[in-house]
Amino acid sequence: MLRRSLIFLVLLSAGCVSLDPHYSTPESPIPATLPGAQGQGKAISHDWQQVIHDPRLQQVVTIALNSNRDVQKAIADIDSARALYGQTNASLFPTVNAALSSTRSRSLANGTGTTAEADGTVSSYTLDLFGRNQSLSRAAQETWLASEFTAQNTRLTLIAEISTAWLTLAADNSNLALAKETMTSAENSLKIIQRQQQIGTAAATDVSEAMSVYQQARASVASYQTQVMQDKNALNLLAGTTLAENLLPGTLESLPEQMISLVPAGVSSDVLLRRPDIQEAEHNLKSANADIGAARANFFPTISLTASAGVGSDALSSLFSHGMQIWSFAPSVTLPLFTGGSNLAQLRYAEAQKRGLIATYEKTVQSAFKDVANALARRTTLEEQLDAQRQYVKAEQQTVDVGLRRYQAGVGDYLTVLTAQRSLWSAQQELLALQLTDFTNRITLWQSLGGGMSSLK
Repeated sequence: MLRRSLIFLVLLSAGCVSLDPHYSTPESPIPATLPGAQGQGKAISHDWQQVIHDPRLQQVVTIALNSNRDVQKAIADIDSARALYGQTNASLFPTVNAALSSTRSRSLANGTGTTAEADGTVSSYTLDLFGRNQSLSRAAQETWLASEFTAQNTRLTLIAEISTAWLTLAADNSNLALAKETMTSAENSLKIIQRQQQIGTAAATDVSEAMSVYQQARASVASYQTQVMQDKNALNLLAGTTLAENLLPGTLESLPEQMISLVPAGVSSDVLLRRPDIQEAEHNLKSANADIGAARANFFPTISLTASAGVGSDALSSLFSHGMQIWSFAPSVTLPLFTGGSNLAQLRYAEAQKRGLIATYEKTVQSAFKDVANALARRTTLEEQLDAQRQYVKAEQQTVDVGLRRYQAGVGDYLTVLTAQRSLWSAQQELLALQLTDFTNRITLWQSLGGGMSSLK
């Protein structure tokens, strides 16, 4: 009888109404096409292994995905949300307890007597006629799913950040090497000018200018040495452990241009909707929608049932052989007549939360569009800038060479040479900055398009 009753209760609850508002995904408040995108259709989803081709950086990313503390916390948050969903979902089912009791008593007339009872009890099961428990269960499930996408977004951000940090270290290695090269050249020039001053063929101002260039380069070497150490510290923090030296990059120039693939962006803005941060925002919105259903259900009566069925006997030894059946059924109805405005306030709170999360969802979509638009806008002129900067460096190098030859021939002044050397150094630093921007822009574009979803789970 108890088993049939349990099945009946579960089936009765399964057919209850839902008071959740009708849900529909908010319209995207962005243009239908991405600005500056080329090609047809949607962007191709690339896993990070298909975008990053340097084996050292691939290994660094793998280490980070396993050891980074932000990722570990995100995984723990998933487990927490999943457990909370399981706890909330359990309210949809009856609670069954087993009890065995024995009573021993002595009668003055008849001597000693013993009674025994075994019960199976359904403790205070609430019929979910108005879908409150189901709404709460749906809300918890959506929160769990949101945490899954939070973790995916954490991984996506980590891959982009650690790749950028690795490339930044390579760029600063190049800047350090350039500063050392400039310092060595400036030191040699200073020694030559000092000897020329001693024999009267160079002015004191030439020595001062040469000393200025040398000390500037020397200060830059010290600065970039500090920067390189700080880059390594930042990289180790992102990786969650101290990386081996053989996993660190050399100079930026030593990296092939195609070590970071350029992901095609396509033309449709719909591609943005697969970004984990947008999917996280939508699941949070769905959770808030279910919370409204639960808040609405608070206005309706609550029907609770307590039932038990079992057997009883006057002897413990014969309890399960020829005991008599015992059962009880105790329904109760609670009608919210006066709650001091609590139920109404809870409903208004849930509705306000949903409105706020709609705004959050729309802003997340807008931010995603801005990220892609900015990355594409930078991509449009980057190659032209790189080509122009390379030509500029060549021209500055020629200016330095000509100035040195004129000075050595006695027809030019050393100030012209020093000015040209400073311009060359600045042009070389700008070229390194643009090369770093080229690599990081590829990473940013991949990240802003949502990355490879299958590799982020």
